[in-house]
Amino acid sequence: MGAPRNTFPWAGLLTLSALIFTAVTSEFLPTGLLPEIAAELQVSESKVGLLVTVFAGTVVLTAAPLSVLTRRYSRKFLVIVVLIVFAIANLLAALAPTYELLVGARVVGGLAHGLFWAVVGAYSAHLVPKHQLGRAIAITGGGGTAAFVLGVPLGTAIGNAVGWRLAFGVIAAIIAILTLVTAKLLPAVRHGEVLSTGEIPLPMRKDTTVPAVIAVGVILILVGFGHNLFYTYIAPYLIGPVGIDPGAVAGVLFLYGGAGAVGLILAGTLGDRFPQRSLVAAVAVVMLSVLVLGLFSSVTWVALAAIFVWGVAFGAVPSLMQARMMHTASVRVRDAAAAYFTTSFNVAIGGGALVGGLLLDGWGIQVLPFVDATITVIGLALIIVVAVWLRRRAAAGR
Repeated sequence: MGAPRNTFPWAGLLTLSALIFTAVTSEFLPTGLLPEIAAELQVSESKVGLLVTVFAGTVVLTAAPLSVLTRRYSRKFLVIVVLIVFAIANLLAALAPTYELLVGARVVGGLAHGLFWAVVGAYSAHLVPKHQLGRAIAITGGGGTAAFVLGVPLGTAIGNAVGWRLAFGVIAAIIAILTLVTAKLLPAVRHGEVLSTGEIPLPMRKDTTVPAVIAVGVILILVGFGHNLFYTYIAPYLIGPVGIDPGAVAGVLFLYGGAGAVGLILAGTLGDRFPQRSLVAAVAVVMLSVLVLGLFSSVTWVALAAIFVWGVAFGAVPSLMQARMMHTASVRVRDAAAAYFTTSFNVAIGGGALVGGLLLDGWGIQVLPFVDATITVIGLALIIVVAVWLRRRAAAGR
């Protein structure tokens, strides 16, 4: 059974937001602790950087299969199981005596993370009616934004002050506490499609919404790929072309994260009323702000203004894209669509960072914003094409 539809499920949605905050913080925690981990385990910083790649790669390979294998299980039960595995993975990371065992702990965490997003990504869609979906996803998505604004910096500060192992240990303890909170506050939901008497369930591959779900995933990969291609290397870009003092980089990134929170609020406010126009506008502004940053990087105030606008616009994109995915998918494929969403997102993270690094080595850092803007334009064009296609399908009754 789901939450009562006459009340907005604040407790459940805020619980999901807290879970997402912790999951995203755990995923990106090694990025802020590279020197400490490398020094203790006596490996290079680049090898420690692979911990994020291993995590994301595990998610890409396992999110969809695990979603299919577990589709008959209770969603709330799966969330609790995944949280327990997540806590164990972070505890193993905190105790890992060697780099190889730390990699193993990250693989376990990636397995849990993939299934986590396959379940949690669709959970809010089971809690609210469609007309409240954008608002609900913005609330749960706030956990991801808060992880970048507060979670990762705070985890880094803990690691710097008292050691990286304790940072992972704190994450494990928080997840253990949230498991108890989830058991108490998260409403159970009915995630399967209710069939009429005598009706035969349709195989997932024959669901008519699957092609549209795939199209939305491709759009997410394009927009996210362009973003991560540039943003992964934003610190050296700020120090180099923009000319920011290295000590001020953290402040600029905090500015970007705060702008992302503003974008998330706008997505929750406007996403339900103008879902298509909000998405088009957000991606268009991402493209324009990145282009301005590339063209006027040497003018500090223009560059900082462009970074703020970029943060606002891209802060809205993930929740708007997730809402689009949930609106597009039928009830029977929602959980698979959520798994595909997180797979697409992690392909964009890993692929964008990889290609950005190759461009950085081959062409220099100043080319990155222009490549980002070009890829984003292609994603924007595809958003419009897919919207027209879906409108025509709806008019034809398919």
